[in-house]
Amino acid sequence: MAAVRDPEATKARIFAAATAEFAAHGIAGARVDRIAREAKANKQLIYAYFGDKAELFSQVLQQALLELASAVPVDADDPDCYVDRLMAYHRAHPELVRLLLWEGLEYGNGEIPHEAERRDRYDAKAAAFAAAQEKGRVDKGLPPRHLLFMISALAGWATAVPQFRRLLVGGTEDDLSGLRESVRTAAARITRPVGDPVGEDGTTEEAGSVAAEG
Repeated sequence: MAAVRDPEATKARIFAAATAEFAAHGIAGARVDRIAREAKANKQLIYAYFGDKAELFSQVLQQALLELASAVPVDADDPDCYVDRLMAYHRAHPELVRLLLWEGLEYGNGEIPHEAERRDRYDAKAAAFAAAQEKGRVDKGLPPRHLLFMISALAGWATAVPQFRRLLVGGTEDDLSGLRESVRTAAARITRPVGDPVGEDGTTEEAGSVAAEG
């Protein structure tokens, strides 16, 4: 009896293999034949599904970003806890930051594939910070888009340059735990509304109580 073809299962294997390949080698260095071999898929089938290597990379990155958004929804009302969850996610899934770095090297400041879709998602996240500012949960001194950019940078940099983190901060679990706490404190300080009471760790009293409960 002939094996039943499952296109979705095949695509899932291709995505998994392509994620590892692109994270390790970037767009130019990745090889479709290696992806096909790891995915146990026909090379021509990959081209039939995705068109070319650049489009495959773009869809892999899109999927990785959607998985992040699902696992760590934006929480502009509680920025320090949000940045902590982002750091934890990036540590567990370092391939996402690597994909973003490769994308930056490939496209620089030029337009990226599916740019409009990406902008829409970032617009929604920035809008969440704007709403938090209007509610008085976040300081209004910085534009919401700038806040989102800074929090994303704080959360991802330790994964983007692990050698720099290790040389400067250390590589033990205690070192990483201390860094996460410092990043949380930094996020709390840049987002705290003026006049809010501050705890010894730099967070607001309310944020500290939320963290303790969570």
